Amino acid sequence: MMDAMTSEPGNIALSEQELREVAGYAAKCAQAALAIFESERPGDTRPRDAIDAANAFARGGRRTGALRDNAWAALEASRETTTEAAREAARAASHAAAAAYLHPKASSHQVKHILGAAAHAARAAELLSGDDRDVGAEHVERARRHATSIVVFVLDRFPAAPRGGGRVGELLRELDGRLRG
Repeated sequence: MMDAMTSEPGNIALSEQELREVAGYAAKCAQAALAIFESERPGDTRPRDAIDAANAFARGGRRTGALRDNAWAALEASRETTTEAAREAARAASHAAAAAYLHPKASSHQVKHILGAAAHAARAAELLSGDDRDVGAEHVERARRHATSIVVFVLDRFPAAPRGGGRVGELLRELDGRLRG
């Protein structure tokens, strides 16, 4: 069992329980967009499998290569969609499984491991609604409410979300600001 995942200067100590909280949070956020993907590709279980793998880790499962494989498979599923909304929903699922691999580096890019699933799910909902930014804002607010104190504690130990990333990056920074605010 991992106790703390760092020993190098400039790194952030992360416990296994903290990683589990982050993965569970990411899975819950991605779950909100799963139906968008499944309505386009009902027989493709890769995003659902990624969310299930993240939830299994969050509930005490091992962090194995299968979890990482599920993240990659959901990302591959995103490339096979015909709509941008379904693509973003699959990316949310990919980020959920990848959340278990948050690196203990003091880098703003690691914020994507914590909040990426929520930002991609919010973008998927926006796109489904005809690019209604209010829908994205509602999803960001819902993601803010779902964040546990442990998720916020982990987030607060990293620099603010990075610049760039288009609309998903905007949603990521909006959520980051609300959680830290």
